[in-house]
Amino acid sequence: MKKLFTLIALLAVFMGAKAEWVEDYKIDYSTYSGFPQADLDGDGDAKWKDGESSVGTVTTQGGTEYQKVTGAGPYWHQYFIADGIPTELDGAYTVKAMVKASEPVSITVNMGWGWGQGQQASASVSIGTEWAEVEWEYTGIGGTSCNLVAQPGSFTGIIEWKYLTVSHNAKPVRPTVWQEWLTSDGQPVIVDGSPIATYMGDAETPWADPNVRFNDQEKNNLICAWSKEKGRNMNDDGGWDPFPADIEVVDGSHVFVCHGQPATTDGDASAWDNQFWIQSPKSWKSGDQVKIHFRYKASAPVSSTDTQIHKQNPSDYLIWHAIGNIAFTTEWQEFDGVMTIGDDMAGGWSIAFNLNSVVKDAVTFYFDDLSWQSMKLDEGYFVAGSNPNTGLEYDFDNAVQFEFDEDANALTATIGEKNAYVSQVMISTVRGNDAAFKSSTLKPAGTIENDPEVWLDYTESSLAKLNLPGEGIWKIYLDADYKKMAFEMLEGTEIKPKEILPNPTLITINALERDDLTDGEDGTVKEEPGGTGQPWDNQFWIVANRELTTGEATIVQFKYKSAIPAKVSTQCHADPGSYLHWAAIGDVNFTEEWQDFETTFTVPSEANGMKSIAFNLSEIKDANKYEIKDVVWKLDDNSESLINQTGSDNFYVKILGENPHVYVDEEGISSVVNGKNNVPTVTYNLAGQRVSKDYKGIVINNGKKYIAK
Repeated sequence: MKKLFTLIALLAVFMGAKAEWVEDYKIDYSTYSGFPQADLDGDGDAKWKDGESSVGTVTTQGGTEYQKVTGAGPYWHQYFIADGIPTELDGAYTVKAMVKASEPVSITVNMGWGWGQGQQASASVSIGTEWAEVEWEYTGIGGTSCNLVAQPGSFTGIIEWKYLTVSHNAKPVRPTVWQEWLTSDGQPVIVDGSPIATYMGDAETPWADPNVRFNDQEKNNLICAWSKEKGRNMNDDGGWDPFPADIEVVDGSHVFVCHGQPATTDGDASAWDNQFWIQSPKSWKSGDQVKIHFRYKASAPVSSTDTQIHKQNPSDYLIWHAIGNIAFTTEWQEFDGVMTIGDDMAGGWSIAFNLNSVVKDAVTFYFDDLSWQSMKLDEGYFVAGSNPNTGLEYDFDNAVQFEFDEDANALTATIGEKNAYVSQVMISTVRGNDAAFKSSTLKPAGTIENDPEVWLDYTESSLAKLNLPGEGIWKIYLDADYKKMAFEMLEGTEIKPKEILPNPTLITINALERDDLTDGEDGTVKEEPGGTGQPWDNQFWIVANRELTTGEATIVQFKYKSAIPAKVSTQCHADPGSYLHWAAIGDVNFTEEWQDFETTFTVPSEANGMKSIAFNLSEIKDANKYEIKDVVWKLDDNSESLINQTGSDNFYVKILGENPHVYVDEEGISSVVNGKNNVPTVTYNLAGQRVSKDYKGIVINNGKKYIAK
């Protein structure tokens, strides 16, 4: 009875708790020399080079006050201002920075969890000329370890940074239950016939077999600490292999020791001339929550050591990030941290310390009290539901568990109830932690239908939110053996797929020659480089009727051809001309024959709030005639057309020197601008080629045809 009362009391405290701000990351640039990092060209000299981008000059003013980055040339550049920020999938974060600039400027700052498409979220940050704390936000984070990259572009002024914090408004969650790390078969580690709960991490127990080789997979994970020292334990290839870490008495107790030797390997590889590994007894899967503790110090101060994740064999590299950069002092420090294992970390077994990331001299490193714990989670199949239309949010703590249904011969679960219909679900293989739930979801292949006989194949995927064809109470069927799922509405309102027809408007765009030439002092055209031509000098946009959000999956279709073959790149814009992200539906390769284009386009986080797809029609220099028709842009479940099915209101164009405007076809010349303040002053012939002012014949100027005599 006492236990029941205690449980009720704990639940009451938990249910009555309010969300509170949690600081996830903080950096003080007055005491930290690692950021900003502007030397992204790899030369290590942090100097501007003629024609190069992504480089800059980093200095510490007075050594203790702040750091500044000077854009010393008109080249596009970017630099890190933070790294190793612990984040949760689908999280929302607020960044605050004390910053000022030599002149007012707005820059882009990306929070990234990788370098591919859709692996970063963007924010615009306005910086003034006086010290001020600037605040900005990110949502829809798709990784568990993020960086912040400032992109001043071609800004040539000075930006100064004092400190930066990253926080989130954490909602109450059920108390975390941690269990000691066990071996891969679920049993405690046994040494001399006795279970060792701390996994030999206190270094008091000498290795039972110190001659275990790192690639002996039957035994190597019985060693919790590995070392690699330059010149020791040579292999047949002339290198040196990891070995069970030395155990020595230091400060009155046994500790693990790596006697680092001078690092002499050329280039970046010298960072791992000497290494140390904290080895776990089993691998990690995506969504795992892993808690690690250790004590550490060194024989000399070391400002930074990189950490990585390796596979079962120490030195078998998996991914570059783990628990961030660790700074050593000559006094014992304690580390406590929790890693959420993302997709790129799955299959990892150990944390590797690259002991020569900064220091190249001989330094001895000491570790002790190594401890692993994992989050105790319910395992099976679980479903949680939401309804964005009514504001119903996911409740992962109370996700419904699938049970075997003999009549259906499948696992089933029912989600939704009266006055709480659901229209979206997430299905996961674990329950007990929001981040773990989101990391271990199932994603069907194909469109969900309200029909228990329509079985869809599914795969494991992070953060898979499944849109249902209606609002209601849903019964979901799972066949775990064959990895298939089906859906049935028990009550509610079904959304019937709409008949979405192609917009038949024929858009004809006479793109003019890109301006890659220069005018001489006498106004004649000079046949030499020096113009300002860009791929986006001529553009076409498909504009949606509403803003789109990160993760919305859409289908884009159209027919297309051109007078001469041409590659056309595409971008994500908000309104036409308001650039958001460099990648949209990929390159479109025009030819003289009509072709059919179709792709599924999912809005990346960098383009959250986008409304239009931009086609850059000046990837080639030549003038060209582009034709596009039968355009479809719709949600992938066929529930909404994002453009009108008739008329040209969703199509915008820009011809050399114009502003974007709704497509029109005036006087036989496509895409004529209505206003005349921003039209080109150069002259073109009927082929769209730029001509001198002395050219005789029919010409185009300011979008109009006339005869030059």
